Amino acid sequence: MGIIFGKKKQVSRVTEQDRAILQLKQQRDKMKQYQKRIEQTLNSDKELAKKLLSKGQKERAKLLLKKKRFQEQLLIKTDAQLENLEKLTHDIEFAQVELQVVDGLKKGNEALKKVNEALNIEDIESILDDTRQSIDKQNEINELLSGRLTDEDEEAVEQELADIISEQLPEIPSEEPVGHEAITEEPAKGRLHVSRSLTGLVSDYMPSQQLHKDIHHFMKANMQFLQIIHRYITVIANSRAQIHK
Repeated sequence: MGIIFGKKKQVSRVTEQDRAILQLKQQRDKMKQYQKRIEQTLNSDKELAKKLLSKGQKERAKLLLKKKRFQEQLLIKTDAQLENLEKLTHDIEFAQVELQVVDGLKKGNEALKKVNEALNIEDIESILDDTRQSIDKQNEINELLSGRLTDEDEEAVEQELADIISEQLPEIPSEEPVGHEAITEEPAKGRLHVSRSLTGLVSDYMPSQQLHKDIHHFMKANMQFLQIIHRYITVIANSRAQIHK
């Protein structure tokens, strides 16, 4: 019953280094307490030596001063030992910090290797090429939708317009008109008819201004999205190249 409901023994997180540091600090504290006792004894011995000299007890005062001198030497040795304890304590603590740093670097390196294994240089290059092609194609589409024509296209349009105008013009009568009104009235009607025909032709094939703006905004947003993807893949490729170096 006690085994079933008994608590599992917790694993102690205190390492041997922690125990060593604790012992060193305890020894350091003892050394400091010992120093304080020596300093108090030195002060009392000096005052006692003065009293003995005043009473004429020179030999006892001299013996007390020898004791004081010996304790001063012990105090110097204690300072040296205390310095060694402090240095050793700091060295162990710093070694623990270095161990944690090395362990962190090891884990980080393993994580980086896993990420690099998931990345393939050939795949990244292929994605970059596809992205460039998509951007180039998008630029061509934008130029077409924006209504920009080359010089040759402009000349072809002008020529076609001239041909349409010539077809719409009335034929020149072979006989002379009866009066002046017949001469001036027919060309005016012909020009009016051609003008109205061209206006209707242009309005039929030209998209509305709002539709043109909507298409332009859509293609611009699509272009920006492709550029963001291209920059992101370029950063990954450069990072991978630096790692292989």
